[in-house]
Formats: sequence, C-alpha cells, structure tokens
Amino acid sequence: MFINHDYINGLLEKTKNPSEEIIQSILTAAKEQKGLSQEQIATLLNVDDRDLIQELLEIAGEIKNDIYGNRIVVFAPLYISNHCVNNCTYCGYRRDNKFCRRRLTQDEIRKQVEAMQSMGHKRLALETGEDPKNCDMEYILESIKTIYETQNKNGAIRRINVNIASTTKENYKRLKESGIGTYILFQETYHRPTFKDVHPTSIKGDYDYHLTSFDRAMEAGIDDVGGGVLFGLYDYKFEVLGLMLHNQHLEDRFGVGFHTISVPRLKKVEGVYLEDFPYVIDDFTFKKIVAIIRLAVPYTGMILSTRESAEIRKELLKLGISQISAGSCTDIGGYGLQERNQHVTQLSLEDHRSPIEVIKSLVADNYIPNYCTACYRMGRTGEAFMNLTKSEKIHNICTPNAILTLAEYILDYGDEELKETGFDFIDRQIDAMKNEGVKKFIRKSIVKMKHGERDLYL
Repeated sequence: MFINHDYINGLLEKTKNPSEEIIQSILTAAKEQKGLSQEQIATLLNVDDRDLIQELLEIAGEIKNDIYGNRIVVFAPLYISNHCVNNCTYCGYRRDNKFCRRRLTQDEIRKQVEAMQSMGHKRLALETGEDPKNCDMEYILESIKTIYETQNKNGAIRRINVNIASTTKENYKRLKESGIGTYILFQETYHRPTFKDVHPTSIKGDYDYHLTSFDRAMEAGIDDVGGGVLFGLYDYKFEVLGLMLHNQHLEDRFGVGFHTISVPRLKKVEGVYLEDFPYVIDDFTFKKIVAIIRLAVPYTGMILSTRESAEIRKELLKLGISQISAGSCTDIGGYGLQERNQHVTQLSLEDHRSPIEVIKSLVADNYIPNYCTACYRMGRTGEAFMNLTKSEKIHNICTPNAILTLAEYILDYGDEELKETGFDFIDRQIDAMKNEGVKKFIRKSIVKMKHGERDLYL
C-alpha cells in the first residue's frame, strides 16, 4: 500500500531539529514554485521556531498570490440526507446519536436549490451521510439530475461537486455520466490504527477500501478528485505527509494528483467531546499546515469551510486557501428558512455570514469572488486543467471569467451598496490588467450583461 507508516515515521525522525541553514535552503527552493520533496516537507513540519514559521507563512502567501492572483472560488454545501449507518466518533451524524433522521424528497431538493440560487450560488457541494438503504446511488443520481434541472430567472447551478461515501468503480462511472465536477472524499486520517479506532463497527472502517477510492474513481473516468483529512484525529505531521504520499500515488498512476485539498479540523459538535482527542490543533499550527501544503503542491486548490471563523478564514486566504464556502447551511432542508431546523448537524459552523456579506468582505479585502465553472463546461479537467494552471495562460482565462461572474452576481443579487462598491472594484481590476484586448473584452461583456445577456464566459 502506498501509505507506508514506517516510511512516514522514519522521515519525521530523520528530519527532527533541522538547522536554520537547511530550512532556508528549502524555503529558497519553494520560491521556484515546483513543489517540494517528501523529505523537505517533513523538515518544514518539524520547524518549531516561530520566526522561521512566520517566514514560511510569508513565502506561502507570495506563492499563492503569484499563482492564483486575487481570485477566490465561492460555493456552498447542500446536505440532502443525514441517514448514516457509521459510528464515526468525530461526526454529528454518527449512528449512536439519536435524533430524527430524514432525507429530502426531490421536490424539497428543488426548493433548496431555488433558495441557494436566490443567494447567488452557481456551484455547490452535494453532501450526505452513508446509508445504503436510505441514501443509495439511485437517490444520489436522481438528486443530481434534479439540481441541474432546477432553474430560476438568473440561470441554474452550473457545477455540482460530490462529497459522498466511498463506492464501487461502476458507481463512479455513473457519477461521471451524471456530469459531476470534482469527487471529494476525506481519508479523515491516514494513520491506520487511528482510522480503526474512530470508525468502530462502521462500513467506513475498511481502511484499504477507503484509501483506494480515488483509484476506482479515476479508473472510472473521474479525473478531478479532492482529498483531505480531519486535522485533530492524529498527529498533523503524519497526516500532511500522508496527503502528499496519496497525491504522489495519483500523479504516478494517473498523471494528475488532487484537484483540491480540503483542510477541515476537528470541532465540537453534538456527541463529540474534544477532550477525547489529544491531537486537536491550535490556530497557529493550522496556519503552518496550510502554508506547508501550499509550498508542497503550489498548483493544487485548497478549500476552507465555514466551520472556521470569519477571522481565521481571512488569515488563511492570504496563506494558500483558494476556495471558500459562503452562507453555508448544514441543516437538512434549512436553506431559505428564517429559523433553521433543530436537527443534529454533521459539523458546527463558526462563520454565519450570508453570501452577500462574504462577497462584500472579499471585495473589501481586494479579492475577486469567483463563481466561474468554464473549465468544466469546456472540458478543461484533470491533467489538461493542471497543465493550464501551470502556464501563464491561466490568468488570461480565469481573471476575466472571475470578474464577469462577480459582475453577474452584482447585477442579479447585489444590493445598492454592492452595486456601487462592486463595480468600482471591477473597474480597478480591469484597469490593472495589461492586455488591452482582454480589458476590452471584459468591458464589452459587462455591457452585454447589463442588457440581459448571460453565459458569456470563456
């Protein structure tokens, strides 16, 4: 198996107490934006000096800005079922938590999507518990079809990323045929003994089957996959190296690694007691993790959810995060309700701002909120997308599209404040661009949008 515990532990032991000279040589190499070796990653994970870590954070910010500019992808999760047969000790959906379970009907899903569309969302992440009886593949595929078919006066959901339980190659083929974007699955922990401990008497407890999910998915034709761990279940140093080994395995076998890496960390939720978990990480360590991942895989997207506060999200956007959720609701059927349902949720939220509040905050901090899905609609996925990302051409595609999706959002969902500040911001972004042809294209497209035309993205 490609996650070799002895190898990871040996690397961490070998790179203990690194000298400042070695650390500086690694940071210099990182600036070339070609990624880092596993030994270099292990060395940075073993850095404890706060001044050196601060330097690491600054370099991560520079790399993130060079590659992604000021674009931030925005999405929201849609939870359609909280039925779950697993008993994961870190999750609010765990089987031993006794509460009223439900799954949404297709009509309820349609109403949820309409509510999400009314907030401006164009891309969402489909989320469910694992229950072969109450949330089988037929239900998931029917739900995807319903979501894509649900339209309002301002269009439809353009991309559905799917975060569901590990499944068979045949089911992954069916997901691919349904038109999904990225298939996302968290290993939760790469440490085999811990994986067994936190998944007692659970379908999810098969470490090897779970670990090889992306192999089956990519064999089935899904070329964009997103990994992640739940930081706090085990030693973060081991987990980061596990992520990097997994990414390397996919690159070696399929020619492309993770499209995205998510960085959730363990938080308090119903039935979960943090005192039972000795590896919970603090904010400073969390920033160190995000920065090291950005240095290690500079062209891989990084996702941060609303389980983190607005303050820490703002800091992590500077260090490597390129995608965030906005206006998230983890209640089943909770979008559009004045009072959310009182069901137990899978995870707790700390950023309760509405989508428009998040958009305003991003604009105020000089970020372009990005709802673009053009690459998926144009077939730029997997290795083709990664090759484009590593070229200078990506800025000539992504920046104009990001600006146009922001203009679309402002026209369709912005209040008077955002219409004023947002278009002033857009003007400044266009003025700062060097390509006169691209600048002319964006301005002309915005004029068309103001006259009702849509779907103008490259």
